[in-house]
Amino acid sequence: QVQLMESGGGLVQAGGSLRLSCAVSGDTICISAIGWYRQAPGKERELVARIISGGSTYYADSVKGRFTISRDNAKITVYLQMNSLKSADTAVYYCNAQRCLTGHNYWGQGTQVTVSS
Repeated sequence: QVQLMESGGGLVQAGGSLRLSCAVSGDTICISAIGWYRQAPGKERELVARIISGGSTYYADSVKGRFTISRDNAKITVYLQMNSLKSADTAVYYCNAQRCLTGHNYWGQGTQVTVSS
């Protein structure tokens, strides 16, 4: 099993910044990718950013140039730095880890990000 613990959400004004953290624990051997997803009220969960084991990153078009995903291998923690936040970024943000070979997904409990305009 893999446990994911998100932190760092909160209320921020438009144009502000937040940094989300995802602490990964448990059976962390062979995790192919860790990503951040978000789900706004009435909308489907969407991929925001992802970092794979080799270090390559992916960003949704809506956050390119504003969000940065990074990882600290020593702490087994993945971060999402969010700058120039917009009201459209308001959502619950979830950390996701995908297991190698099986593709099994693990999810954190989510952290709320609210951007006031």
